[in-house]
Amino acid sequence: MKIGMTKYWNIGLSMLVGIGMFLFWYVAYPHALSYQEQYQLFLWTGDYFLERVSVPGGFADWVGEFIVQFYYVEWLGALLLALLFVALQRLTARLLPKSWLLLSLVPVALLWWLMGDINVLLSLPVAVVLALALACVRVRRSCSWADVLILPVAYWLIGPVVWLYAVIRVLQLGWKHRWSAGWLFALQLMAYAWLLPQWPLQMAMTGLSYYRIPLHYPQWNGYDKDMYELIRLDYLVRNERWDDIVKRAGECQVKTPFWSNCVNLALAEKRLLADRMFDFYQSGEDALVMPRVRDLTSMLPSAEVFWRLGMVNSAQRYTFDTQESILNGRKSGRCTKRIAECMLVNGHYQTAAKQIALLKKSLFYRGWALEAEQMLGDEAKINAHPVYGKLRRLRYKEDFLYSYDELDKMFGLLFQNNPENKMALDYFMGQMLLKGNVQGFVQFMGWVQQYGGYRQMPLGYQDAMRCIQSQGKVQGSPYANYVKRMTERRHP
Repeated sequence: MKIGMTKYWNIGLSMLVGIGMFLFWYVAYPHALSYQEQYQLFLWTGDYFLERVSVPGGFADWVGEFIVQFYYVEWLGALLLALLFVALQRLTARLLPKSWLLLSLVPVALLWWLMGDINVLLSLPVAVVLALALACVRVRRSCSWADVLILPVAYWLIGPVVWLYAVIRVLQLGWKHRWSAGWLFALQLMAYAWLLPQWPLQMAMTGLSYYRIPLHYPQWNGYDKDMYELIRLDYLVRNERWDDIVKRAGECQVKTPFWSNCVNLALAEKRLLADRMFDFYQSGEDALVMPRVRDLTSMLPSAEVFWRLGMVNSAQRYTFDTQESILNGRKSGRCTKRIAECMLVNGHYQTAAKQIALLKKSLFYRGWALEAEQMLGDEAKINAHPVYGKLRRLRYKEDFLYSYDELDKMFGLLFQNNPENKMALDYFMGQMLLKGNVQGFVQFMGWVQQYGGYRQMPLGYQDAMRCIQSQGKVQGSPYANYVKRMTERRHP
């Protein structure tokens, strides 16, 4: 009777873990899945597999990336992640005494909390599950020289997490067999000295592929609210959910240029930028487009802005810099696709073909790559494409030197090239307001009246004009509040 009840408790606990994890990732944190997926490009090739397993922990890394590619379909990624945590719970339960069943939730909770650090890669929980699975296979076997062979092989496949297997073996077999752990330590030192001289000892002993940033370690900070809000905005931008961005901006605000870039892009896409820009937090002159920052995420919304404006070369440069900033040397499916699109629009077909060839070897980008391959060299198809053809009409007609400090002038020139580019007009006027160029703003109000397509002057521009005419002495003016805040920042 007790055995039957324990069995049902175990099944019930596993179902609780699975359902809880699925709902957490799919309902509450789908943007976290998208974030992880966009910083890798899993290729279905033998070369890709051999490249991964050629370093310690490479097999766990390959399995982790295999699972992460399915994050592209959010419910499927959440399901696979939930199953991984169920496996973790059940393997732990098998290794514990039956009366300690609830303790099987401890490693689940610890790894779930640790994954709040966005740089923790899935290879770490995969390696833990594989180490526990190996311990379960060996649980009824007595200590033998087989461990001498298992330990080095397991180290190479899953990395230093094999220490977990060694500790479990010592606990299973008794302290007298503690030589297993000593053998593993000696083995790692020998492997470092003879086989891995290119890796620092610190990395060889703690893992080459568990964390995205080399020589750094996971932070036990959990799920930081502001950081994950920015990740959510990037996810919404990627999926063109402009209404959701504006709604979120009214509920939650993170005072960073990244946040401002995302919200302003959503307003521009809904043609609300001129009306409501200063109803939301503006970080300063970088609120529409950030300068180039060599890190993993900062430039993504700016690259998206450039792309939609028709500044294709700038979009390509920002996207390329983002991909090159991935510190573990991975490619990005999202960035690779955008770079290929920029090449197509600009007519650089040989370079585009290289990016498309990579994407064809993936699972979820393959369909787009096959369609894009049909457009290589076909000017008529590209010009007729609803996105690429439009961008060809919007982009600059002549070359010039890019200068971030003259962003407003570049927006103005872009609009002059094609007065149908209403978004460029909105960004041109908005950038002048952000910079405090009131003379330019007043001077080009005629463009808004003639080309803006508004039935009446946008509310945001009306407010700015009142503020300018009264020298900022307008009670409750959003633009006056922005100018005051910027003045206090410059002259505290």
